[in-house]
Amino acid sequence: MYDLVIVGSGPAGLSAAVYARRAGMHILVLERNPMSGGQVLNTYEVDNYLGLPGMNGFDLGMKFREHADRMGAEFAEAEVKGLAVQTDAGSTAPDGRAYTVKTDRGDFTARAVLIATGAEHAKLGVAGEEELAGRGVSYCATCAGAFFRDRTVAVVGGGDVAAEDAVFLAGICRKVFLIHRRDRLRAAAVLQERVKKLTNVEILWNTVVEEIKGEEQVSAVRIRDVISGEDRDMAVDGVFIAVGIRPNSGVFAGIADCDGGGYFVAGEDCATTAPGIYAAGDVRTKALRQVVTAVADGANAVAGIQDYFNGKELFRNNL
Repeated sequence: MYDLVIVGSGPAGLSAAVYARRAGMHILVLERNPMSGGQVLNTYEVDNYLGLPGMNGFDLGMKFREHADRMGAEFAEAEVKGLAVQTDAGSTAPDGRAYTVKTDRGDFTARAVLIATGAEHAKLGVAGEEELAGRGVSYCATCAGAFFRDRTVAVVGGGDVAAEDAVFLAGICRKVFLIHRRDRLRAAAVLQERVKKLTNVEILWNTVVEEIKGEEQVSAVRIRDVISGEDRDMAVDGVFIAVGIRPNSGVFAGIADCDGGGYFVAGEDCATTAPGIYAAGDVRTKALRQVVTAVADGANAVAGIQDYFNGKELFRNNL
């Protein structure tokens, strides 16, 4: 039996692996992909991780994995299929329970489980999106916006995130096009008013993106007016896609409470509403989803798990 099984090896999972090994825990990290690192692997450049400005995202992910390897973390490539509780497993957890993580490579049992499976941005599914991801195509304005200072960008979407992205980018970019497929935004009224007051933001109503163009970097988008059917190319330096985000929590449905968006309800110690189940990184409820907050979650989660093993609760009142 492991002390801890960590599901996912992005920044949150790898940070937790390092802290857990430093705490002397017997751990296993499960990753369904051939490489650790999570979404950061697909980021061309990370410029806001403290002490490593301009770091290539792939290299940063590899450094995280190397650190966990150096600490002696055990890894297995497997896809999780489910999670079962054992209340009479003879675990040394305070309540005697343990969890069995069911995977396509067999079952693994642990005193506690950390879910660090992240979240996925909804895609447009248009030509050029995948090829230019991290090279002008981004799903996070606060992560990549600084690279487009004094340049022209497009934001695709009509909800709160798209409106917030347009407002944020308007403060650093020369011109922002907000592309929305309908004739009205879904964003909160206060956000809509802020967007409409910005002189360098132009809303393109009833418009969809057909293709993202560029060789090494984004150079233009092909857009279509859904009313007239007219297509045209519009020169832009970057495209920020804000059409939704989905936490990778589905396989764990019912194991602990989630909010309306499917994110695990968890406080600063990353403890969910199920004893011994923790959630860290983009899969939990939080205000800011970035590499630095995911890494912090990994550390906090291990501190919480240690307190759980010792019969203590550290931040429970913050839930």
